[in-house]
Amino acid sequence: MWFFERVYDKMVDKPWACAIDIALTALLIYGVIVFLRKNNAKRLVFVILAFLAIGVVLSSPYLGLTVIGTLLKYSMVIIIAAVLLLFPQEARRGLLKIASPRDTHEAYTTAYDVSDEQLHAAINDIVRAAQNMSKKNVGALIVISTQNMPEHIIDSGTKLDAVLSCALLESIFNTKAPLHDGAVFVRGNRIVAAGCFLPLSQSNSIDKELGTRHRAGIGVSENYNVLTIIVSEETGVISIAQGGELTRYFDSQMLTDKLEQTYGLQATPESTRRRKRGREA
Repeated sequence: MWFFERVYDKMVDKPWACAIDIALTALLIYGVIVFLRKNNAKRLVFVILAFLAIGVVLSSPYLGLTVIGTLLKYSMVIIIAAVLLLFPQEARRGLLKIASPRDTHEAYTTAYDVSDEQLHAAINDIVRAAQNMSKKNVGALIVISTQNMPEHIIDSGTKLDAVLSCALLESIFNTKAPLHDGAVFVRGNRIVAAGCFLPLSQSNSIDKELGTRHRAGIGVSENYNVLTIIVSEETGVISIAQGGELTRYFDSQMLTDKLEQTYGLQATPESTRRRKRGREA
């Protein structure tokens, strides 16, 4: 009861400070719980809540447990440190999302030094190549980047700096070509590099039937602001990975719309809704 007595005394002396204290503590605990639930660690939520409850009891001055009581006073710091150690990739992804622009449309408005017609032509070539490879069950991994990618990823492949075309993409992913196993990096209407190795996603929520190509496509989208097109070698299904999320079964029109939004040639659904609300206001 000592814990609640101290809270009550503080509420009487400084109610505003107590309210802020409770709100910040609840927000911190809520953030940790949401993070764990999103990363399929729901069982840890109950462990943490139990740990906090035990910490409150054992840190009571009435029990006289000086050492363990002192340690448990900093239980939240211990919990946060443990979560960061257990989920380093997920924590990194969350920080990157916070640091990145919130508006998806604004995040993909980088200038490419080419005309809109050239970008539309590049999109058509990407869609045709993806559809052709899908029909032939040829695996492909195409990364659409609006920013400069880390040199160590580009250097893992072969730098091309070539104008994008449907024929070039299909020739790169030809199973007899030396670069077909890696990823192709595209910026604007140019292929920057091919045969690149990507970081694999460590998420446990990915379907076990999906292979290394899908994990690589998801992994690079978790760490960088890119759009990844994945063509399955087994099924021919075209998928998109963005922000660590995989969406499957894209047809040519869906893929065209997504690429136009990525290149800033078409408004995203979110930005369109915002403009409509602005007009109504």
